[in-house]
Amino acid sequence: MELRQLRYFVAVVEEGGFTRAAARLHLAQPGLSAQVRQLERELGQPLLDRSGRSVTLTEVGRAVLPYARAALAAADSVRQTVDTYTGLLRGRVTLGLVSGATGRAFDIAGLLADFHQAHPALEVALTEDTTERMQAALLGGELDIAVLGPTEETAPPGLAFRTVVDVPLVAAVAPGDPLLGLAEEGTTVPLAGLRDRPLICLPRGTGVRAALERGCAQEGFHPRVTFEAAAPHVLAQFAARGLGVAVLPAGEDAPDPDGPLRTLRIVRPGMRARIAVAWQTGGPSSPAARALLDRLCEALPKLPAGGGRA
Repeated sequence: MELRQLRYFVAVVEEGGFTRAAARLHLAQPGLSAQVRQLERELGQPLLDRSGRSVTLTEVGRAVLPYARAALAAADSVRQTVDTYTGLLRGRVTLGLVSGATGRAFDIAGLLADFHQAHPALEVALTEDTTERMQAALLGGELDIAVLGPTEETAPPGLAFRTVVDVPLVAAVAPGDPLLGLAEEGTTVPLAGLRDRPLICLPRGTGVRAALERGCAQEGFHPRVTFEAAAPHVLAQFAARGLGVAVLPAGEDAPDPDGPLRTLRIVRPGMRARIAVAWQTGGPSSPAARALLDRLCEALPKLPAGGGRA
């Protein structure tokens, strides 16, 4: 019995068949099938029922599966322990990124490139999603780390945050928009001034949208969001064409003050957009994920709001 045979058996079970398992393992299907049959011959019992359209476990296979997974996990732990002592990182880290979070001061691509150069044997899988779905994925173990826009003032139970961006929200409008007539000292506008106006904002599940909806609820109205986009610069483009008032984070992702848009900081109540690095309380379980988290925390600015590493 070989570890690779157990790995092949587990892959067939998880993928529901030999074709998808072979693709996942980058093997030819006949070779994969032959190795699983060799394992069954050594054990003296069939582990898989191949009589139907899909491959299913036999009674013996169901009993063997947890031990096969435990053996593979033990082997991975041995490798991780040796790698820790030799300074070599292997494995796979899953990193989530909220749409629109990148920018000149937030160079995820450069950071990951440097990290890959330092640890070439380590694979980093990067996905984009909303904050709410990424928080659920972190709690469910589907993500190791996420760079997200918190939708609440404090981290949900089971998660830790480190805030790296904390800026006010602004309203961006085209020149001549009536909202400019409500500007106070030419720089701010009360949130009540957005009542009944067509708004352009990030989708639900993002921190900016959650902050806007909380603020409007405090003022007794629902925001009338007529256009949504995942990137702040797209929201600005919509506003420049006179399609409504864009609600954006201030800073480098907001429109150029000398450009075709005018921005006013939203007050009474003031609302803020935050970006945070998030992980499960207690830290990621694998050495590789811990190394990437340390690199993120070293490279990104540290702000006092939003908590710190656990």
